[in-house]
Amino acid sequence: MDKGKMKNINMESPDVCTDASGIGSSADHTANRTGKTITLIVPCYNEQESLPFFYNAASEVLAGMGCDYELLFVDDGSKDQTLAVLKSLAKQDRCVKYLSFSRNFGKEAAMYAGFCNAHGDYVAVLDADMQDPPSLLPEMLGILEGGEYDSVAARRMNRTGEPPIRSWFARKFYRIINKISDADIVDGARDFRMMKRDMVDAIVSMCEYNRFSKGIYGWVGFRTYWLPYENVGRVAGETKWNFWKLFKYAVDGIINFSQAPLSIASLFGVFMTFFSFLMLGAIIVRKIVFGDPVDGWASTVCAIIFIGGIQLFCLGIMGQYIAKTYMETKRRPHFIIGETNGEDVKKIM
Repeated sequence: MDKGKMKNINMESPDVCTDASGIGSSADHTANRTGKTITLIVPCYNEQESLPFFYNAASEVLAGMGCDYELLFVDDGSKDQTLAVLKSLAKQDRCVKYLSFSRNFGKEAAMYAGFCNAHGDYVAVLDADMQDPPSLLPEMLGILEGGEYDSVAARRMNRTGEPPIRSWFARKFYRIINKISDADIVDGARDFRMMKRDMVDAIVSMCEYNRFSKGIYGWVGFRTYWLPYENVGRVAGETKWNFWKLFKYAVDGIINFSQAPLSIASLFGVFMTFFSFLMLGAIIVRKIVFGDPVDGWASTVCAIIFIGGIQLFCLGIMGQYIAKTYMETKRRPHFIIGETNGEDVKKIM
C-alpha cells in the first residue's frame, strides 16, 4: 500500500453502532451474512507511526465484510505515543477497544490478554505494522465459514527483504522444532491467523506463564488451513526484533515444547562415560606394553577443559528448564492492564 496515499486517508470512523455487548456493526445490519462477530487482536509496542495506516486499512476491509466486529488493540507498555493514538481512535470509533499494560510484558502476554478479552465468534491476531495484510481477512473468514477448518493461519511464501543469515536460521529453527516436539509450525508461519471460538477458548485454558503461541496453536490441535502470501515490509517504523531477541525466542520455543535438549544432555553424559573407559583402557595397555608413563600435560589439560565444557553445557540446559519451572511455580500474572476503555475487562490474568 502506497504510503503517500495512506497519509491522505481521513481517520474518521466507519458508519458503525454499538450494541449491548460493546461490539460495533455496520449500519446495514442485514449485510451480516452469518450473524456472528469478529474480533481483531492487535498487539502494539511503539507503533505510533503504523497505527493510522493499519486502522484505515483494517476498518475499510472490515466494513466491506458486512460483519459485526471490534478492533481490540493491546498496548504492550509502549514508550512513544501509541496509547495516545489509541485513545484518539477510540473517541472516533466505538468499535475500537484498547488495553494498555502497566509495563512491557511482551508480545506473548499481549496476545494472551487479547484472547482473554475477545468477544467475537471469530478471533484474528495480526500486527499493526501492516506486515500482516488486513486484506486477507475476507478470504480467511470465507474458509472458516466453509466449515472444514477451525483456523486459518498465514505463512510467508518468501522472505524478501530479510537478511540472508536470519532467513537461514529461521528455516533451520522450524525444521528442528518440528522434529523434536509436538508443535506443528510451517516454515514462514506468522502469528497472523483467524480462529473459531472453540480454538480460542482452548488457547485461553492453557494458562502457562512461559508462552510460545506458535507452538500452542499446534498443540491444541484443530484443523488449520495454511494461507500463503507474499512477504510485505513494514509500512512505518522499525522492527522490534533483532537477531538476539529472535534467538532467545527460538530457544524459549524449543524448551517450552520439547524435552529433547535434556535427552541430548543425558546422551552426552553416556558418551563421555564410555569414552573415558576407552581412554582408561588405552592408558593401561600402553603402560603394560611399552612400560613408559603417559606423556603430555597439554593433552590432559585439553581433555579436562573439553569434559568440563560438556558438563557446563549440560548444566546450562538443565538450568533453563529449572528456570522455566521456577517462573511457573511463582504463578505471577501474565499481564496487568493499567488503562482500558472496555467494560468487563479481565485486567489481571
